[in-house]
Amino acid sequence: MSSLNIAEEMGVALPERAATTTHPTRTFLWSVRRELWENPSIVVAPAAVASLLVIATLVAAVRFTGPLLLKLAERNLALSTVAIAPFLPVPMFLGIAMLLVAIFYSLDALLSERQDRSILFWKSLPVSDSVTVLSKMAVPIVILPVITFILAIATDILIFLIETFALLAHHASAVSAWAGIPVLSLLGLMSYAAIVVTLWYAPIYAWFLLVSAWARRMPLVWAVMPFFVLAFFERIAFQTNHVRNFIGNRIGGVFAIAFTPTNTTYGHNHALVAHVTNDSLGTLCTPGHFLATPGLWGGLLFAALALILIIRLRRSSDPI
Repeated sequence: MSSLNIAEEMGVALPERAATTTHPTRTFLWSVRRELWENPSIVVAPAAVASLLVIATLVAAVRFTGPLLLKLAERNLALSTVAIAPFLPVPMFLGIAMLLVAIFYSLDALLSERQDRSILFWKSLPVSDSVTVLSKMAVPIVILPVITFILAIATDILIFLIETFALLAHHASAVSAWAGIPVLSLLGLMSYAAIVVTLWYAPIYAWFLLVSAWARRMPLVWAVMPFFVLAFFERIAFQTNHVRNFIGNRIGGVFAIAFTPTNTTYGHNHALVAHVTNDSLGTLCTPGHFLATPGLWGGLLFAALALILIIRLRRSSDPI
């Protein structure tokens, strides 16, 4: 006799069984955590670049702070015109590291689980192919930009402390060095740049994930070879460069679309610093132009269609 029947005969009320339903987002979040556990380079690579930038700033502060202060005094230049210079390479180098990590992660994300046969284990779990694919896509378009942004802020804070201590050690005014620097505008500029670059590169990540879900080996070759073949064929057959221009625009065109072109002479640090500190965020960024660009929405539509195809491919995928 079961415990339920015994309880009914004795007139004892049993507590209701606890609900076993899982929140829809919980499986997705655990899938994202799995990607972070299995791919430590997502955090390690940007952190390594940030550490190198901090070390380079520390070495430069020790060696060049004294001579730089003397040169500024001779030319009657304000200290604030060069104090911000060490901050400028931070988002650039961290952004390059983010793109490289995102590209190589996307190329390997769905191929590696077929090569090491772990796809059999993951498919045995109650996790749908849609959740798995979306969690992998979330890494380059959400996780990596957030990690990079946090590391950029942390790196800038460390650089600020290093420069402040270096100035105080040489009896210079740290207050005059940081006077007039628009911190909020610079943070807004970094946030805007991270968003537009991520949206613009979303179809590239989706394409690499698609290749990763289909290819059996050498995903990088399969990802780039069709475009080189098409560009070569177009040039030979039609003497045009539409494919090459399309590739160049997708790789580097976001900066011409999302930002105002300037005539600043970037060969001189003080000119660049003056441009950054004097221009407001509204004059540097052109979100309206960026959102009105057909290439943005066409790329996002391609990314959505690619995700649908990737989910279908993973559903029928077998170990290699």
